[in-house]
Amino acid sequence: MKHTNDRRDFIKKISLTGLGLALTNGFTKTYAGTTGNTLVDRRATIVGLPQNPSVPFVPQRAASWWVTIEDLQWSQKKIVDKIKRRAAAFAEAEIDLAINYGCHIRFDFSNYFGQLHGYMANVCDELHKYNIKFMDHYSCNHVERPRGEEEFKKLHRGQRHHVLLFHDPKAAAFAQYEGHLFNDICEVDIRDGSRGYARQYQMETFCHNNPGFLDMHARYLERLFKEVPIDGIEVDDMCDYSGLTTCGCKYCRDRFKKDYGHEIPAFGEKSFWGDVKKPMLQWGNYENPAFRDWLRMKTDVIVDHVKMVKRIAGDKPLMSCCSSTGPIVLNGISLDLEKMAPYLDFFMLENVGTNVKSVDWTHMDAEALNQKDIADKRGNAPAMALSYTIYEKGGYFGWALSRFWGVANWSSTHNQRLEEDPADAMEMEDVIRPSNLWEVKHSPMKAREGKDLVEVRVVNNKLCKDNGWRDDEGQEHWTHAKTWSKKLLENNIGYRFVRYEELADAAALKKDQTPLVLDGVGCVSDAQFNAIKSYLAAGGKAWLALPFGTHDGKGFKRTVPLSDELRSTKYKNLVFIDSITRSDVLSKLIAQGNLKPVIRQIAGDKGWVARIRIYKNKPVIHLMNTALTGIPHPSIKDNSGISILADISSKIENNKLQYEIHTERIKLTDLKVSSPELAENQRNVAVFKSKKGYSTFNVDLNGIKVYAELINAV
Repeated sequence: MKHTNDRRDFIKKISLTGLGLALTNGFTKTYAGTTGNTLVDRRATIVGLPQNPSVPFVPQRAASWWVTIEDLQWSQKKIVDKIKRRAAAFAEAEIDLAINYGCHIRFDFSNYFGQLHGYMANVCDELHKYNIKFMDHYSCNHVERPRGEEEFKKLHRGQRHHVLLFHDPKAAAFAQYEGHLFNDICEVDIRDGSRGYARQYQMETFCHNNPGFLDMHARYLERLFKEVPIDGIEVDDMCDYSGLTTCGCKYCRDRFKKDYGHEIPAFGEKSFWGDVKKPMLQWGNYENPAFRDWLRMKTDVIVDHVKMVKRIAGDKPLMSCCSSTGPIVLNGISLDLEKMAPYLDFFMLENVGTNVKSVDWTHMDAEALNQKDIADKRGNAPAMALSYTIYEKGGYFGWALSRFWGVANWSSTHNQRLEEDPADAMEMEDVIRPSNLWEVKHSPMKAREGKDLVEVRVVNNKLCKDNGWRDDEGQEHWTHAKTWSKKLLENNIGYRFVRYEELADAAALKKDQTPLVLDGVGCVSDAQFNAIKSYLAAGGKAWLALPFGTHDGKGFKRTVPLSDELRSTKYKNLVFIDSITRSDVLSKLIAQGNLKPVIRQIAGDKGWVARIRIYKNKPVIHLMNTALTGIPHPSIKDNSGISILADISSKIENNKLQYEIHTERIKLTDLKVSSPELAENQRNVAVFKSKKGYSTFNVDLNGIKVYAELINAV
């Protein structure tokens, strides 16, 4: 669910049809399908899915296609004409994928699916004339049900972008689709038996494990694909925003007993629920294996739901939303992108918001590269970053981050995310047009074709998150991995993540000779340990910071930590180090010669960071500013009271930089500085040999605040 920084802030603080009619361009299409309301457990029909997706198209410059409540009046001439104008404007802005944004809580619109599908079919027809793809995007497992006047007002202040057309409380008791009453398929709150409620979004939540809900969603998907020629689909919110106390329905209780052998205990039983006086995302006794199994079961049912969606979508690319993959608090809302990954085709990071804080971006580098690795392991699946903005400078900033990360860009205005739209609000295509046009003319590199220069591999082991593992100082494994990300970024050192599956694959580990960082990897499975030992025995390099292997892959404490065996074996290239969270161990490793960075800045302010990526055997150096300052709008604030980003400034004073590059790793000819901020202009950069094995070059970034790239001059 696209909520700028809401989801991330929330995580930090406490997340088959019958006869269907589709009106398309004034004509009526009738589709015959199966009838009846027989409940079908669709999980039984799921078959194996390929691990390497063959996607029919690869987006590069995506943008949100905003839908408003007025658009449900389709097919009035005014709306049809607006579709035509916008499609032409999207084409002029070089947008290649339009993603639906609006009518988001989809089953709130069950009475209007004919109009909505007719509208979207009309949109597809117009976009396809320009070879622009269209992806639908909606939340399947919620209905908006504000409880009380204050919740009603809060919903209208903060979620206008959903297109708010939810049921009156009296009508809600009878709301249904395909014979399934919404009240009957909601999650059950274990505390009091009430319907599951996501208070942060004023929504009641459907149970991913309820066969009635799965049947209803499957029937809707089949109707959607018949009535609208969409090119792909993003089914959002594949998680559980009601949190840890849902779901206590019959189906979830039966599954927990069948799959894991446990009963759900009464709420408040401390041995299971932990201290429930804390915020919900801090609940749970991770020492209890039954609680850990509860978390596993909750994500199991969501993954089964994703499998069902993919089975129906077939060769249409499927995506889901994710703003975070690393921290333990994700367990509280059952959000696990890595577990869903085998059934997804595109991968998206919900990135920055609309306010001035968004320019502080370095903490997102770890999430971006972690999700990029998830996509890479799905056969180099397309990855993109979604960035929000109100004005053009924010659109450019989001575009620049996508370029720096080497992923496709999804640009989205978010005017309706504010309580009231600004008088000077910009159209989506106008926000992103300048960046897109510059890209197409001056630097048409395809994100999927670029390969990051990797000098260090950082382990981020999902098993630590799944089991709620923390070290003796209370730090989780993701904190260690994220700190490595920040330090490597600041030192211009290329890195990637090694996740849990690769860590158990000895052959995969041996393919790469770069050092493997094992910092605070408390939970290690037997398969992972065997792969690590095989890698080390073959001469592989590793830097290990304790604790390591204190628990197994299921979270059970080991009698003797696995680090003891590694220490006693005395592998040649295994170096025991302090944790990056406790000392500047990276500087020590460089000083000791354990790491020789490929590129090193030797003059100028250190606010710029460099990332080297190889495109068709040619290196490109991407430069991004980490010392940005957001210039606030003089009057407009977001719903949390923070000023909207109006412009961007830089705290860097000396933009004349000098770099030294290791020519045994990267060979450079003379370069050119290129940036949208220089428009049509480029600056020449001479590369000269400074000492054996190294070259030096000077870069003048004056007049550039956000992003630049160094490309071959010939």
